[in-house]
Amino acid sequence: MAAPTTPALDATPDLGPAGFVFDNSYARELDGLVVAWKAAPAPAPEMVKFNRALASELGLNGDWLDSNNGAQLFAGNAVPPGAQPVAQAYAGHQFGGFSPQLGDGRALLLGEVIDQQGQRRDIAFKGSGRTPFSRGGDGLAAIGPMLREYLISEAMHALGIPSTRSLAVVRTGDQALRDSGPLPGAVLTRVASSHIRVGTFQFVAARQDLGLLQRLLDHSIARHDPGLKDHEQPALAFVQAVAERQARLIAQWMGVGFIHGVMNTDNMALSGETIDYGPCAFMDTYDPGTVFSSIDRGGRYAYANQPEIARWNLARLAETLLPLMHADTDQAVALATQVINDFPARYQRHWLALMRGKLGLAPNKGMGQGAEPGPDPLAETPHDADDLALAQDFLTGLQQRGADFTLAFRGLADLAESSGAATPAETSPGAGGADSPPDAAWLARWRARCTLDSRTAEQRAAAMRQANAIHIPRNHLVEQALTAASERADMAPFEQLLAAVTQPFDAGAADHRYRLPAPAELAAGYKTFCGT
Repeated sequence: MAAPTTPALDATPDLGPAGFVFDNSYARELDGLVVAWKAAPAPAPEMVKFNRALASELGLNGDWLDSNNGAQLFAGNAVPPGAQPVAQAYAGHQFGGFSPQLGDGRALLLGEVIDQQGQRRDIAFKGSGRTPFSRGGDGLAAIGPMLREYLISEAMHALGIPSTRSLAVVRTGDQALRDSGPLPGAVLTRVASSHIRVGTFQFVAARQDLGLLQRLLDHSIARHDPGLKDHEQPALAFVQAVAERQARLIAQWMGVGFIHGVMNTDNMALSGETIDYGPCAFMDTYDPGTVFSSIDRGGRYAYANQPEIARWNLARLAETLLPLMHADTDQAVALATQVINDFPARYQRHWLALMRGKLGLAPNKGMGQGAEPGPDPLAETPHDADDLALAQDFLTGLQQRGADFTLAFRGLADLAESSGAATPAETSPGAGGADSPPDAAWLARWRARCTLDSRTAEQRAAAMRQANAIHIPRNHLVEQALTAASERADMAPFEQLLAAVTQPFDAGAADHRYRLPAPAELAAGYKTFCGT
């Protein structure tokens, strides 16, 4: 299908100083998975938010890009030298139902750059207009959802959770028509280790193209697992590597109360990065059944279901690679089934290691004086069963007390420094933290377990404060910031919230209101929307 012609601009910007040096290995090596395309012209591009720190990581000229030149480029009105814009094809299970062709309905991959650390990174648009995969959609994005992705993806990065990043948000001057009425249009520029998804493999497998499947596997291994290039069973080893990344990622989501909201197979990146921040949100009051997404009516992607959904998605990936795992189908199925059956144990190892950090527990008796909990936090220890029970009982107590997930863990660091009640330094009455401590029996078990390493109380508390955020993107504050930006072009609330959530462990980074959950009347019935 031929690409549309982009009308000439009144003044085409000089793109030379931008600093992009593109390679396009995905488009070059996997021509069966891309369609060359161009962004829809934007009538009046205006830079709303530019990520100078990320631009520096990518070796780009931030001064030049944070200008009208950058607004034109990031709106899609001009293609930087060397870029090769393509819409990517993929399939996917959406809420359990399989669609053999989805693809980038409002996104374009511009190409790949090598960052300052030598890592290959995708540069892609979101909201840049219709593509051959739009399926009747308008291909546009509204500014609110694009700023949501910027805010939450940067918060996740600051929390140390693998994530796609946001380089820029640009107003287009168009209107995106939604059920609520016309909204200001915007384009997000996203940076990712890749956009290869479970759904990418599903697209190829559905077409039974073994040659393209092999090329996709080879490309994915070269990009994400180069050590597997000469493995005797590369397809199996690749699924194992993806399972390991996903086990770690989902454990990290669970550790901060993050709910993705739409864990379809086309939203599961094989890089192990969080991708597609649509109806996502962070939990305030701890409840394993929490669902925020307006389209998840059955709770398929509820907080507590996320590990099992990751396993289900991995099974779909493994199915696509059966022909490359073993010539004998039964043998291939047996090999793949073992990886899928091992996933709960993989996940539990990561979750337990993370919970030990949050609870201030060292995995090995006699560790040194430093804050790190040992050389291998995933190694089995004699304390595994007791620590698992201690962590699960803490969460049960949170649910029974209706405590705030984030502040309850943060308040525990105060208890680690004292022999009595938590200090009021970081929580306040009604916050569900210091004012809602664990019961005495649990505290006694926890304190006894804490004696099994040689850290001082101060060292333990300091380590816990680096494992437990105090600032997360609180849902009510996110909504306030997005409303101000979208309806009044007032970016001050967004900038203030962004400053807080990108310093998630620093109690002094923002005033008290940025750490508190929403009032009950605002939290009740809170829903998020996918933004399309």
